[in-house]
Amino acid sequence: MTEPPEIPGRRPRHRQPGQGAWQPPAPQQPGRRPPQPPRENQPPRAPGQAPRDPRQAPPQRPETQRPETQRQETQRARPPRPQPAPPDPAPEPPEEPRSHHRREEPAGHGHGHGHGHTPAAPASKQVKRLLAFLLIPFAVAAVVGIAVLYPWGHHQKTGADLGFGQYPVNGEVVAARSASCNEGESGSDCVQLSVKMQDGPRPNQTIDQLMPTDPGTPRFAVGDQVVLSYAGDNPDEPTSFQVVDFQRGTPLMVLALVFAAAVLVLGRWQGLAALVGLGLSLVMLVGFVLPAILAGQNPLLVAVVGAGLIMFVVLYLTHGFSARTSTAVLGTMLSLALIGGLSTVFSAATSLTGLDEDTSSLMGALGAPIDARGLLLAGIVIGALGVLDDVTVTQTSAVWELRAANPTLTWRQLYGAGLRIGRDHVSSAVNTLVLAYAGAALPMLLAYTLSGRTFGEIVSSQAVAQEVVRTLAGSVGLVAAVPITTAIAALVASQEPAGRPGEAGAPRAKRRRSAARTGGE
Repeated sequence: MTEPPEIPGRRPRHRQPGQGAWQPPAPQQPGRRPPQPPRENQPPRAPGQAPRDPRQAPPQRPETQRPETQRQETQRARPPRPQPAPPDPAPEPPEEPRSHHRREEPAGHGHGHGHGHTPAAPASKQVKRLLAFLLIPFAVAAVVGIAVLYPWGHHQKTGADLGFGQYPVNGEVVAARSASCNEGESGSDCVQLSVKMQDGPRPNQTIDQLMPTDPGTPRFAVGDQVVLSYAGDNPDEPTSFQVVDFQRGTPLMVLALVFAAAVLVLGRWQGLAALVGLGLSLVMLVGFVLPAILAGQNPLLVAVVGAGLIMFVVLYLTHGFSARTSTAVLGTMLSLALIGGLSTVFSAATSLTGLDEDTSSLMGALGAPIDARGLLLAGIVIGALGVLDDVTVTQTSAVWELRAANPTLTWRQLYGAGLRIGRDHVSSAVNTLVLAYAGAALPMLLAYTLSGRTFGEIVSSQAVAQEVVRTLAGSVGLVAAVPITTAIAALVASQEPAGRPGEAGAPRAKRRRSAARTGGE
């Protein structure tokens, strides 16, 4: 009996009882499928029945016709057919590690070259050093100026020493009746007030005061909290006192608390810093600017030094130490210098003296000359500082938000977008500035209107012309602050990393970019 040849590496197959000897396969004709042997347990084909296609499933018999032994047939395990190996994928280039110093190219952005260009790393540190190099000398100069101009050891006379000699005494009107202004005569052209003093030399004592009823005198009624002026003479004489004004401390305190609450609710910690900055501004005005001017220092120089220190302290305290705040400070400083220069030139060109009624009364009380024109210029500089802060901080914040929203914007694109925002802002700010000055000078404008003079004569008068110079010089500086600050902010912001933690709007932009990438995947 011929045994089948053994295949190396394969176990020999044992022959079952009754199985014939192994025969070599017959030669196969090309294109013809060899006949398949009948499977085990397959029913025989009836005569005349067409051969069944081996690819079709065998017919199923009813379960009852199958013997139990046939239902338990064993199937020969066949080795799995080898599958062709998939082609090796092309090796991917190693992913470049991302850093916050590398800006991503926008989708659809391409270049004419065969490969893209990686933007250069932003020189944020160099820009910050440049800002510090420009601003630190001015901050040091402001501190040195305060140390030099402050009236050390100077005792300024006030109150009765200057002839104003009226000590305030608080009181309450407890009774009021019509009376004649002259004793012994009948009439009702005056009002006699009974005032109970709350402090002063005669507390809880009541005195009578005769007040005229002409249009230029305030009207007092029972229950009014009033202020009396005490000349320092005999406190038992009613003529030593005179009702001059109302007490306004409590309503002003309530309004200040409402204002502080509104700022804190909206601004929170930044609002608290703004309130602290406001308090420091008032301390600077009352503690340095006014005493230095009264001591005889140059008012314009004092105002420039005081405004410079207020600008540094308030802006950095409110908005923090950052390149954005330094940009706003630099823009404010340049615009303020422009306003001071324009005011100096045109106040001299229009021969403004600054000697209005209040200034003349001040010089008469002090008994010493004061640079009235310098006092006018000092008022222009200090008045313009508050408006400039608003414009420069707003423009800087707008540019930084544009940069955070779209980090791919260039310097020119940032400048153009920020300038479009600034146009809307400056148009309303100029109108606000003009209306603010007009509202403050409204009684004077009414008086000049009743005088029968022409508009040109009214505008060219001393009192109105100085307000015109103040308004127009401040407005020119306000308009110039927009392109100046926007250009500096765009230059600095374009060199800042877009994902910097301290940059306004950067976390929101980072989250938006991350969400866009996740949605795209």
